[in-house]
Amino acid sequence: MKDAKVIELEEVAIRFSGDSGDGMQLTGTLFSDTSALFGNDISTFPDYPSEIRAPQGTVGGVSGFQVQFGKKKITTPGDLAHVLIAMNPAALKANAAFMNPGGTIIFDVDSFSEKNFAKAQFQTLDPFAELKLDDYFKIPVPITSLTKESLKDLELDNKSVLRCKNMFALGLICWMFERPLDYIERFIQNKFGKKSPLIAEANLKVLHDGYNYGMNMQHATPRFIVHPAPIEKGIYRNINGNLATAWGLLAAAEKSGLNLFIGSYPITPATDVLQALAERKDLGVKSFQAEDEIAGICTTIGAAFAGHLAVTSTSGPGFALKAEALGLSVMAELPIVVVNVQRGGPSTGLPTKTEQSDLLQTLYGRNGESPLVVVAASTPSDCFYYAFLAAKIALERMVPVVLLTDGFLGNGSEPWRVPSMSELPSITPRKATNPELFKPYNRDPETLAREWAVPGMEGFEHRIGGLEKNAAGGVSHDPENHHINTQIRAEKVAKVVDMIPELEVVGEAEGDLLVVGWGGTYGHMISSVRAMQNAGKKVSLAHFNYIKPLPKNTAEVFSKFKKIVVCELNLGQFASYLRDSVPGFHYYQVNKMKGLPFSVHELVENFEKILEA
Repeated sequence: MKDAKVIELEEVAIRFSGDSGDGMQLTGTLFSDTSALFGNDISTFPDYPSEIRAPQGTVGGVSGFQVQFGKKKITTPGDLAHVLIAMNPAALKANAAFMNPGGTIIFDVDSFSEKNFAKAQFQTLDPFAELKLDDYFKIPVPITSLTKESLKDLELDNKSVLRCKNMFALGLICWMFERPLDYIERFIQNKFGKKSPLIAEANLKVLHDGYNYGMNMQHATPRFIVHPAPIEKGIYRNINGNLATAWGLLAAAEKSGLNLFIGSYPITPATDVLQALAERKDLGVKSFQAEDEIAGICTTIGAAFAGHLAVTSTSGPGFALKAEALGLSVMAELPIVVVNVQRGGPSTGLPTKTEQSDLLQTLYGRNGESPLVVVAASTPSDCFYYAFLAAKIALERMVPVVLLTDGFLGNGSEPWRVPSMSELPSITPRKATNPELFKPYNRDPETLAREWAVPGMEGFEHRIGGLEKNAAGGVSHDPENHHINTQIRAEKVAKVVDMIPELEVVGEAEGDLLVVGWGGTYGHMISSVRAMQNAGKKVSLAHFNYIKPLPKNTAEVFSKFKKIVVCELNLGQFASYLRDSVPGFHYYQVNKMKGLPFSVHELVENFEKILEA
């Protein structure tokens, strides 16, 4: 048998897609982890339906997982997939628009039946022609029937047999891309070995049969090589943004010498933060799954009053419900961290899709003058660092801090070098030390942060709360006192600028166009800016992780460019904030509200139009 041609690639994007019960998220995750362990740099994009169980075989029920991996730095999951694994016709229809021209489509030919064409609302019996995919390299594989054949000698019911189909597809893809199977084998044994040894045996057999199918069908199946990427030495793991956020908070608790408390209500896509921390009782974590969002933040405020590193996690709808209690933490000047993993809105909106539309709510969505610190993570792995820094700012400046991530970051993953604790900065909570001089609203003259006294500290008895207070902690209705305190609370947040680094520019410090973004759009923006730079354009990037306060050199950076364009996954919230906070510049906008991240192609196209305008 003639061997397949081996194609060497620098980077490749694969999209696993099927019904929401086909195990595509697990398949994509296992392949991603295997590629990361192989030494490739990776970026992933899980894309799953909002409904718990949409009608089987329909486009609305399609679940997808895209991973881009390569031998160089990977910053996005890829605009378009080079390889699509379609487990049914609906998966093909849902993903046709996300295919690279001339790409490879591997499909389960057993599921491409007239009945399933109707479920996916195809008008003809030739879905490839209908979707204009005739020029793509198509590999029909009888995945369902081969899975049944593989497991015919095991005493499994038909439903359990069909649940193993994803392992056949995974084995085939591992052969095509020369991925070793040992990590996947260990995962299956650890997950099923003790409780369901028969299920473990079935998944392992189908995995190897899929791999062997590729080997035996070399004449019909291409094979690819993507060499490992050169990376800094260290211990690495593949990590998603929600887990990185949880670990950053754990590191902050250790550095500060405090116990960590999280009070949260489960909400997509933030629930994994609560789950990850709830598993760490061994590290002193106290977790409380509240009955609602209000209880979640109120228990967090109580934990902060009691001297804990206090955290609550949520998404946009839950953040709205936390608004009143967040104002209480502003008035009481207690250090809490609120993690908002943003999703599509308003209301229930698009609960499994990404968006950046909670910014103005975060900045202004409370009654009264209610300032707090706002930071935003920009990649899945740096959710760790910004969670850590959010806790550091809260504890050292006695101020609530909101950390903005989003569904793309929270569910997406990339390789992360695990730091040692010695690499992380110190955290020194502003604990009260002198009972003779203590007053609850005495302040550090440099930072305006008040002292933190917790119950049980003899000589530090005091009152705080939602009513306006005087310096001694007594309730005050004096108009002049309220005016002064309002100014102080705002100035205290403004003084956090001394803790944050100046804004850095990727590229030349001056030029024709400065691309501005914030949060989870970083990967697509840096890729598009580099594409423009490689084309000889004078384009640079300024990406913001610190939103309130803004870096002190923001206006200086902006002044060195002829044009500024602000890109965000909303209708222009950061651009509006910049017009108010950094006036005197014209801000072009590129906005997207589709529940999807930017693509590099669409950004480059918009930048070229702005340069030509």
